[in-house]
Amino acid sequence: MNGTTKRRQANIGRSGHWLKEYILLLLGSLLIAVSFNVFLSPNQVASGGVSGISIIVRHILGIEPAYAQWALNIPLFLLGLWLLGRQFSVKTAVGSIFLPLLVLLTRGLPALTDNLLLASIYGGILIGIGLGLVFRGKGSTGGLDLAAQLVHKFTGISLGLCVAMLDGLVILAAGLVLSPEKALYALIGLFVTGKTINVVQIGFNYSKVAFIISAHAEAIREAVLHDLDRGLTMLQATGGYTGEFRTVLMVVVRHTETSRLKELVKMTDPGAFVILSDTNEVLGEGFQFHGSA
Repeated sequence: MNGTTKRRQANIGRSGHWLKEYILLLLGSLLIAVSFNVFLSPNQVASGGVSGISIIVRHILGIEPAYAQWALNIPLFLLGLWLLGRQFSVKTAVGSIFLPLLVLLTRGLPALTDNLLLASIYGGILIGIGLGLVFRGKGSTGGLDLAAQLVHKFTGISLGLCVAMLDGLVILAAGLVLSPEKALYALIGLFVTGKTINVVQIGFNYSKVAFIISAHAEAIREAVLHDLDRGLTMLQATGGYTGEFRTVLMVVVRHTETSRLKELVKMTDPGAFVILSDTNEVLGEGFQFHGSA
């Protein structure tokens, strides 16, 4: 295969990857817009973000939510582009402009429920799926995420806290303008959205990482390799109190294998010290391929 053919294939691969990302961005935006119009907006559940602000603005001024979203998204994008530069891509511009357009085009869809709890839960799920797809496409819907990045840059406050603060202010405003009860339902929607994004990004097959400290490290290593059929890493460590050298075994297992791992360790060395914690994503042989994100 000559160099020209390889470059052509590489360009085709990049084009396909680019197309996939934009499809995810547009599909995710459509799901967000539909959820907004059939669940959140009719029930005035302002669960954070620019969409929540647009619900409050419509209640006060009667302005169509899509117009309010454009009025906030576009200046925030331009300000972010000016102050933060290259961090803002074409995808952010597409998300900032395209999402309100879809909200406008789907505004005639009928509300599926007038139950606030159901609207908060199902609206949160659908928006979480939409945002998860947008993030998998390496895109953004703009809005308060851009504002949070600006606050983070000029105050030093962590980005996660900035997002939480801004969403909290929107929900607080909803409590004052709409009703305290609707603000509480908005919190439910925000919580469900966050959990759903994690599921879309990571999936249900989360894994566990175990650190095992034992005087019988070799025996546990054999049990993990042959009985559990899992690989492991042997780390050299020094006891903080005794100063003795110890071997620490690091093992990554699926959550369904956790009980079996604990059972093997207990059978081999009941006095072993085991630390288990969740790990959000594992790439490599036996888990997820690097290209499957």
